[in-house]
This record gives sequence, structure tokens and C-alpha cells, in this order.
Amino acid sequence: QVQLVESGGGLVQTGGSLRLSCAASEGTFSSYAVGWFRQAPGKEREFVAAVTRLGTGTYYADSVKGRFTISRDNAKNTVYLQMNSLKPEDTAIYYCAARLRLDNYYATSINAYPYWGQGTQVTVSS
Repeated sequence: QVQLVESGGGLVQTGGSLRLSCAASEGTFSSYAVGWFRQAPGKEREFVAAVTRLGTGTYYADSVKGRFTISRDNAKNTVYLQMNSLKPEDTAIYYCAARLRLDNYYATSINAYPYWGQGTQVTVSS
């Protein structure tokens, strides 16, 4: 069972940038599709971005398209979320999630991912 640990969150001003990391304990992380989700206070958890197991496909929520970039380095068992031009509405706890798949799979649904990290807080001040 893969274990995921997010890092890189913090406090940033509007317009700033952060890079989140999702490190996996599993040595075969290249077999996992990965997604990033976020949950703001009082709101439901929502999809942010996803990447296929080899990084050949990336997908984004409309709200972050053009500002966020998901990527992965399977040699380091790590998936990244580069967040630029941050806005106060990006404030949330960010979670990475993984699903074992051996094809070019990705998913935007929370229920598609059985493995989750503990989350990292991102706060964007206005």
C-alpha cells in the first residue's frame, strides 16, 4: 500500500507562487495515476489537477488552468504541483491522491483514488 506525504505549503501573498510536492513510499510509483485535490473551509473537496502514471497526460480544473502545472519525477517517487499567480480563493488544504493503474488513466473524482496523503495548508493573503 502506497503512502503519500505532501509538503511545500505555506503562506504567500496574492500573485505569488508555491510548489507542492507529493512523495510516495512506493518504489513503483510509476504505476500510479496521481491527482491533486483541495478543500477550503466549509467547502467540499474538489479536483485540482491529475497526471497519468508516466506523466504523458495532464489535466486541470478550469479554475487553475494556465496557473498551475502538475508534473512528476518517477525516479524520485514524487509528483509536483507548481502554483503560480495565486489568488485568495486558492486558499485550502491541498491533498495528493493515487490509484494503481497500468494504463494512461486519470480521474477527477475523489472516489477514484484509494490512497491519500494528510494534506498541506496553502494560504494566500490579499
